[in-house]
Amino acid sequence: MTGNASHADSGAVDSTYAWIRLAVALVLGTIGSVGMWSFVVALPAVQAEFGVLRNEASLPYTLAMVGFAFGGVLMGKLADRHGIVFPAIGGTLLLGFGYLLAGYAPNIWAVGGAHIVIGVGASGTFGPIISDMSHWFRRRRGVAIAIASCGNYLSGAVWPPIIQHFITGSGWRATHIMVGLFCVVSMVPLALLMRRRSPVETVTPGVAVVPRGTLGLRPNALQALLAVAGIGCCVAMAMPQVHIVAYCGDLGYGVARGAEMLSLMLTLGLVSRVLAGTIADRIGGLAALLIGSVLQAFALLLYLGFNGLTSLYVVSALFGLFQGGIIPMYAVIVREYFSPQDAGVRTGIALMFALFGMAIGGWMSGAIFDYTGSYRAAFANGVLWNLLNIAIIGWLLIRSRRLAGGLVPA
Repeated sequence: MTGNASHADSGAVDSTYAWIRLAVALVLGTIGSVGMWSFVVALPAVQAEFGVLRNEASLPYTLAMVGFAFGGVLMGKLADRHGIVFPAIGGTLLLGFGYLLAGYAPNIWAVGGAHIVIGVGASGTFGPIISDMSHWFRRRRGVAIAIASCGNYLSGAVWPPIIQHFITGSGWRATHIMVGLFCVVSMVPLALLMRRRSPVETVTPGVAVVPRGTLGLRPNALQALLAVAGIGCCVAMAMPQVHIVAYCGDLGYGVARGAEMLSLMLTLGLVSRVLAGTIADRIGGLAALLIGSVLQAFALLLYLGFNGLTSLYVVSALFGLFQGGIIPMYAVIVREYFSPQDAGVRTGIALMFALFGMAIGGWMSGAIFDYTGSYRAAFANGVLWNLLNIAIIGWLLIRSRRLAGGLVPA
């Protein structure tokens, strides 16, 4: 441990500085998560230039998500060892380099390779930032984690219209290069504002927050259960998020209405994240996650019962309000039941499997539609996966209650 780290002020936890740091983290995450959204807008222009099929044109987005998923674990490990600045700046430089490569890519495969780099770079300002902020709060940790995770959704609201504007005026290649340069110029100074080392590095008796233990399970067994639960809830979550636009088109309402519903989901998802964090601060991450998962399953069932235009707006609003807080709860649970020194890598693993669930769910729902010619079976499939999540989290919550009462050996 360095001399600077040994003199870190653990009293900064829950302080004004902690809230300022959270605001910086939110802005940093909003800019850095551009890597998850930019290609969605650029896809038509890229497809038109290279003259490829839609599945080939979609490859860069898929590879960006793969890079984001695996990069989160790597960046989390770096954050655990070196603090948040190292992965934040490293991720920023990878973002800039990836966008530069994409801007000069000669074919769709090169664009795809560049987006692996972009995905890894974007991951440096998501999972590691969430785990870093968990060290700066105790009383309001759930809210802090939820706010830190909002950068991902804010990015989806802010970046697409900006990118579309510049693609229309300057083309997708110049836009990629400009986005990369902007990320480097704006994000490096923001990352440097977070140079102060986290209080977790000054573990002293009577000050450090001791995790509750892994519920009488081996740590990796609990991590594995959280991974399966994450896949389950996110396979379900992906059905409306990925396919609501196409679903509205199939119903004859037009894709523009579907895009509005998606925007409504993401907007209310921001509200949901803060609400879920507030609930977690009162009743714990497992209980808050179980509530969100049950409500998400309820919203999916509503999609099966209502398909009118107005009712779809209402159900989509409810879905966004119910599901938005689910993902941050995995970070809260990690901080409650694992060592704080492993928070970065453990959070990264949990988020990686959640992203896998989103990827699987998006593909699976499309495959079910292709096979059945309807999205009804896809919605029902989402409910079944959601029940898997409910079963795992419900069992863990019961186990935690029994452990607290001395009924389960630690």
